Amino acid sequence: MYLSKVYITLKPTVNDPQGLTIKGALHTLGFSNVEEVRAGKYIEIRIAANDLEKARAELQDMCKKLLANPVIENFRFDLEEIRPA
Repeated sequence: MYLSKVYITLKPTVNDPQGLTIKGALHTLGFSNVEEVRAGKYIEIRIAANDLEKARAELQDMCKKLLANPVIENFRFDLEEIRPA
């Protein structure tokens, strides 16, 4: 079994209204040194696979087909083998 940690972020050229809202709130709270905020998504997925490369290929496919919008988002992931509890 593998645990994947997927990080999805907007591409640098895409406007990030959520990030701007967070930045504004941080400034309101007194964190005036914050210059930029980019918001994204973090997803954990457990994959029941016997082979690391198979799990990696499946996760890549999941990201391309559903988890990330390749037009406006980038993704990366970490994959680690875990022992079932």
